[in-house]
Amino acid sequence: MSSKPGQGPLAGVRVIEIAGLGPVPYCGMMLADMGAEVIMVERPEPVATGQGPRSAMERSRRYLCLDLKNPAGREVLLQLVARSDALIEGFRPGVAERLGIGPADCLQRNPRLVYGRVTGWGREGPLAAAAGHDLNYLALSGLLHTIGRVGEKPVPPLNVVGDFGGGGLLLAFGVVCALLQARVSGRGQVVDAAMVDGAASFMAPFIGGEAWGFDERPGRGLLAGAAHYYDTYETRDGGFVSVAAIEPQFYALLIERLGLDAARFAVAGFPALDAATRGERWPALKQELAVLFRSRTRAEWCQLLEGTDACFAPVLALSEALRHPHNLARSTYVDVDGRPQPAPAPRFSGTPPAAPSAARPPGADTRALLAELGMDDEQLIALRQSDALGQAFDAASD
Repeated sequence: MSSKPGQGPLAGVRVIEIAGLGPVPYCGMMLADMGAEVIMVERPEPVATGQGPRSAMERSRRYLCLDLKNPAGREVLLQLVARSDALIEGFRPGVAERLGIGPADCLQRNPRLVYGRVTGWGREGPLAAAAGHDLNYLALSGLLHTIGRVGEKPVPPLNVVGDFGGGGLLLAFGVVCALLQARVSGRGQVVDAAMVDGAASFMAPFIGGEAWGFDERPGRGLLAGAAHYYDTYETRDGGFVSVAAIEPQFYALLIERLGLDAARFAVAGFPALDAATRGERWPALKQELAVLFRSRTRAEWCQLLEGTDACFAPVLALSEALRHPHNLARSTYVDVDGRPQPAPAPRFSGTPPAAPSAARPPGADTRALLAELGMDDEQLIALRQSDALGQAFDAASD
């Protein structure tokens, strides 16, 4: 069965996704989860033989294999563009234009099209043509410098901040904004999402934050792990717990539950601007909490603190998060063909998205999509003979 658009706030929207890495499939997943019909266009080779299990980010699509360097394959894509609402791609600057599928080519076929593109450095500036990855974009934005421990080097926060947050999610937001505008104006536009811009936008609360005590040095800020009441602690059994009792009332409850002396652990509250508390007492108080948390197991601390206003949570491995009662109650993770995956988010009261469908083989919908374009058997044979479809048409399509 093909993955068909059904329900959700984006039902009725068709998006072409030029297959790529990181932010592009994440953006495609977000749009598909919300009910859009997302057609993933992949290169014919070597995908026909399969590359093992596909990522959850590639779920809920229709799958088409096209050689975009082949004029016949490019023409098929442009015919799809004429019948679509948006296209998303993650090529380096100039590549889409050289292939003949850049904004000018696509908007000529469909003036209402939203053309979404994501890059690392953006499409202009001295670094625009340079290669890079998530970590580099975080580094240039000023964000990476703040993540780490005192006296240690900055720590890579996986690639969730740049690729998926500052890239894929930013692109999805931009595409939806442009789609809304296209409905008003009847005109499409180009959405330019750069991961370095997305990372910079995440720093909005902290730029100029010195006025309320923000310290940009690694590990020295209140929210960077310097405060004893905003950090993680090891437990007796080798597990970890997190505490984030920033506000005075939550901090007071934490100290009470831990059985500590409220006067000795008194702080200035949020924002914690007391220089003595920050510079002199935080390290000592943190060491005392570290000793205390190592006196019990993670489960024992959960029994005492979880579900209270002490702002506490156990640090769970992903395998544990799948089984946590709160996540189970909310169906935060769902089963998709026997594999756990995150449920579509956010949630909608009036137009809830359908359950995701598993990613299928590359090119699985090639035949059906070409038929929807009105191609007869003779045209299909000509396309196959041109090598625009590769082996996927025979190996995987409906």
